[in-house]
Amino acid sequence: MKQVVVVGGSAAGLAAAETLRREGYEGTITLIGDEPYHPYDRPPLSKQILGGQWEPDRVPLRAPADLDALGLDLRLGVAATGLDLAGRTVALADGARVPYEGLVIATGVRPRRLPGDGNGEGNGEGNGEGNGDGGGRAHVLRTLDDALALRDRLGPGRRLAVVGAGFLGAEAAAVARGLGTEVTLLEPAPVPLAPAVGERVGRVLAQAHHDHGVDLRTGVMVAELADGGVRLADGTLVEADEVLVAIGSVPNTGWLEGSGLTLGDGLECDEYSAAAPDVYGAGDVARWHNPLFGTAMRIEHRTNATEQGMVVARNLLRPDERRPFAPVPYFWSDQYDLRIQAHGHLRGHEEVAIVEGALEERKFLAVYRSGDRVAGVLAVGMPPKAIRTWRQAVATRAAWRDTVGELMPEGA
Repeated sequence: MKQVVVVGGSAAGLAAAETLRREGYEGTITLIGDEPYHPYDRPPLSKQILGGQWEPDRVPLRAPADLDALGLDLRLGVAATGLDLAGRTVALADGARVPYEGLVIATGVRPRRLPGDGNGEGNGEGNGEGNGDGGGRAHVLRTLDDALALRDRLGPGRRLAVVGAGFLGAEAAAVARGLGTEVTLLEPAPVPLAPAVGERVGRVLAQAHHDHGVDLRTGVMVAELADGGVRLADGTLVEADEVLVAIGSVPNTGWLEGSGLTLGDGLECDEYSAAAPDVYGAGDVARWHNPLFGTAMRIEHRTNATEQGMVVARNLLRPDERRPFAPVPYFWSDQYDLRIQAHGHLRGHEEVAIVEGALEERKFLAVYRSGDRVAGVLAVGMPPKAIRTWRQAVATRAAWRDTVGELMPEGA
């Protein structure tokens, strides 16, 4: 193999390229990214960058010298527009066609938008048109430019409406309040994050917003972006100087339409993260079968992107020694003074047990059951040792009865 193409210039794509070199691959690696920047870290965008603690020079994943040492054929600021599986070429927006013998697809996701936001969703690799410039469009928070544009409009005397109280919306709301912004947080579910973390844990996280002065409104539907804010389904206008839409994302697979690859909720891959012979998916765009949990999943977390990028590079180089990608997913979130960490597959859980600490103190460890197995663990303000112990229970698919014992579980 002499020519590998990696489409996607973020954490998963960079991890794949680095692993190829680390494993001894000496051929050409073409790294394609639709943003003009070198690969950078995204979690700080809704935290340190939005809050002003960091400037853009802190987010690159590698120093320029380290990136140069990889000897990459970098194609930045140009999106992939098509894939010819039979001809083994990737088409780019600038008209170029890049041949490959091995292909890693790591094109991530783009944010969903509201009706009335004239930007649309686009179908490229990145989020298409950016976040808007105050000209009647809502902000989104996916790229460095998105974070900087929103940061410039926050502060005392400003009003921000955040649509969606998932982890991204909650983090942004917390940062905005820390900057003195008046924040209204709008969520259609009765309890934010309940499908993922359970109702009792969701209420604890919601209360933190109330305690910090956020106007959290649950059970409300946003109908559209409107002049001066957003309009709810009942006709109410929520006034705001700026609007951040955090209602989920769409896998960037539009450029793969008609390629012959299977597309659904992302690029469909097998347990090895393979989508076709010599074609692999990695990161937020990939939906693969995780044999540890016996189910297909698509995960939008930074750690997963890096781990999957490494695995697909090794599987691509050594097809006779391929290994399934069977991780224990991990994510974290910082909201006010709360450090939230979770391991495992929490969605679809059937029971939750608080095994250490107390919810009312916002210092606790919650364990999640699916079937008769420990499926996940979520910790708020707990020491690493306690978290590691329960992560191991998730990794070994420990029996719920044997590990949780007689503790009183919460009905999910």
